[in-house]
Amino acid sequence: MKKGFFLRLFVLLMLTFFIAEQGRAQTYQRTSQGIKSTVQGINIDISFFSPVTVRILKSPDGWKYTKESLSVIGQPEKVKLSVSSKGGILTIKSHQLTVHLNEETGQITFASSDGKSLLQEQNKGARFDDFNDAGTKTFSVYQSFTLEKDEAIYGLGQLQNGKMSQRNQTKRLIQDNLEDVIPFFQSVKGYGLFWDNYSPTIFKDNQEETSFLSEVGDCIDYYFMYGENADGVVAQMRYLTGQVPMFPLWTYGFWQSRERYKSQKEIVGVVQKYRELGVPLDGIIQDWRYWGSNYLWNAMDFLNEEFSDPKKMMEDIHGMNAHIIISIWSAFGPHTKPYRELDKGNMLFNFRTWPESGSEKWPPNMDYPSGARVYDAYHPQARDIYWKYLNENLRSVGIDGWWMDSTEPDHFHPIPEDFDTPTYLGSFRKVRNAYPLMSVGGVYDHQRAVTSDKRVFILTRSAFAGQQRYGANTWTGDITASWEVLEKQIPAGLNFSLCGIPHWNSDIGGFFLWQYPLMLDDPDYRELYARWIQFGTFCPMMRSHGEGAPREIYQFGKKGEPIYDAIEKYIRLRYSLLPYIYTTAWEVTANQSSFMRALAMDFAHDRNVWNIHNQYMFGKSLLVCPVTQPMYTQTVSDTIRVEDFSTVKSMRIYLPKNTEWYDFWTNQKHSGGQYIVKDTPIDILPLYVKAGSILPIGPEVQYSTEKSWDNLEIKVYPGCNGEFTLYEDENDNYNYEKGMYSTITMKWNDRTRMLTIENRKGEFSGMLKERKFNIVTADGAKKAVAYNGKKVTVKM
Repeated sequence: MKKGFFLRLFVLLMLTFFIAEQGRAQTYQRTSQGIKSTVQGINIDISFFSPVTVRILKSPDGWKYTKESLSVIGQPEKVKLSVSSKGGILTIKSHQLTVHLNEETGQITFASSDGKSLLQEQNKGARFDDFNDAGTKTFSVYQSFTLEKDEAIYGLGQLQNGKMSQRNQTKRLIQDNLEDVIPFFQSVKGYGLFWDNYSPTIFKDNQEETSFLSEVGDCIDYYFMYGENADGVVAQMRYLTGQVPMFPLWTYGFWQSRERYKSQKEIVGVVQKYRELGVPLDGIIQDWRYWGSNYLWNAMDFLNEEFSDPKKMMEDIHGMNAHIIISIWSAFGPHTKPYRELDKGNMLFNFRTWPESGSEKWPPNMDYPSGARVYDAYHPQARDIYWKYLNENLRSVGIDGWWMDSTEPDHFHPIPEDFDTPTYLGSFRKVRNAYPLMSVGGVYDHQRAVTSDKRVFILTRSAFAGQQRYGANTWTGDITASWEVLEKQIPAGLNFSLCGIPHWNSDIGGFFLWQYPLMLDDPDYRELYARWIQFGTFCPMMRSHGEGAPREIYQFGKKGEPIYDAIEKYIRLRYSLLPYIYTTAWEVTANQSSFMRALAMDFAHDRNVWNIHNQYMFGKSLLVCPVTQPMYTQTVSDTIRVEDFSTVKSMRIYLPKNTEWYDFWTNQKHSGGQYIVKDTPIDILPLYVKAGSILPIGPEVQYSTEKSWDNLEIKVYPGCNGEFTLYEDENDNYNYEKGMYSTITMKWNDRTRMLTIENRKGEFSGMLKERKFNIVTADGAKKAVAYNGKKVTVKM
């Protein structure tokens, strides 16, 4: 009897366990891309976009919503998945990424296919708090994660905090003149996370948590991507949010600007002066008020009498083989045609923006408000109207590109009611951070629809995730000139690039000269400007700009003087590197690479580089170490400073390990994994070339396309095997998208000291059929070789 009782009890227990397991198996539903489940009142959707990228959607059970991403345009791939459940853990696996869902708590963890732990949500780390968004019921949404204690993370957009790793801070992410926010970070462990939300968001990282808290969200929506390394993460971010088009070759030359050229005679005269001096120049920029008064703000028309013949102005500038871009804004004055048309359609916002006053005097006289209002860039019809006036009044006279200022947009003295402002896509609060994406995207899409004969080029003050697909280069806004600010621009650009947006720059010399009342007469400022232009040489755009004092090279003295000569030296260096820079641009477009590369991108194995904020790689070969401290200015009294170049100063530099490095200037070779001291006279920026690099050097020119690349110097840096693929196309159209370009791959065998120049691939109109390469090694060997597109091997 006892035996029968225990047998029945055993059968009952097994049946109970079987039913429980069966019930547990029913807690999720298979989908074409993953699974759906409901855990503790929260719906969870885990969807694989690719074998290494997964989307996580969460919402309260029973909540109905529609989420259309503004940033994500990639389409999910068909991914082979396995799904299993064991011990209360649901596992969804591709061949490269594993996602675990705790069926009791809803916690999600991510691991590589070989079991390496990558990231985990905190237990019960999701939260939905009721929120009334301008009369619409929705939520504030929150999700927390746990990171390893010493894990370095990068991203969050372009911030001015001077940090490389973005750990240990609380930051409100909202667009601003000086900061372009992107709710994305990537880890030195090789994964990235994009929080797909456009409302003001709190990012928090401390010992307890790493989290995002967004003011508005119908759901928690984030993407986890495993790239194995930083390039892989960037590639996945671009797979999700868009690839990078090629920029025109001329955009990589030197650009001169100021706030502002006050007449067409003045702006044409600047180009003429550069040509007379023989200093290279490709671009000039016309800043604001070519339209006239503030009541005519951003009329997108030459209404200022000092610009009486804009077509002639374009002909004069183009006749000197230069290009021009022009300032356009997100707000319109009340006396403009765009304002009237947009206002009629209820497509203007009512919050305070720039300019606040109709008077041009500073500070703004609010007795005479300008009445300028920001347009609803979320509205497709508003974007049509914006383009119409841009096209009819500016593009029609020959403007080459667009300087889109205030694309964040300017929002002064915000009050809560401002965020209730209705837009085409809901409240301003709901979509606030995506404004630059919509505005810049509207111009790009319209121009691409009109012509493919000329590449879109946009310079913009703000950006959001996905903006790399719109032919835009972002700058750091109206920064103040100081050594501290110069140093902060380096990690700002590097973290921005790590978000997947590669084109970036800053105002060379800083915009405001508030700390320099003597302006260009202050030797400390002249030294700062020289160092800033050295840094700008190794940014995706090299552009001088600022207010208070003009910044043209001839404002800093004349040939033979230290500051002038240093400026000219780096402008010329920039042009000599154009074959390398333009090939890097192709690597960005075709292979998801980056121009400015934080050292952790290429040397993640070297923990010493994880938090280095003032050195970086420019392309895959050049290690750039900007000078960010004054060295040659002496303070004589409270009001007097003087230049003193009598003693050469130096700075300390770290060379990443596991490779050798060559001093660009001297060819001296150094082992990696050590700190060295480098002399830094006013005309030397410490610059090192990675062993195995092949560096093409272009001809001396006055503008980017003055001479063909038929006689390039090819510099080889021995120490290990290397490879470089020279890219060429028609320079300023979209024919490359049809395959009209050529590549020439060069391979260096370090053991045999053989350089193999492979068969040329591809062709395009105007392509060089024959050319000469002058090969030079860093250790002194030289050889010239004729090349007609067929494979050549050269023994050095």
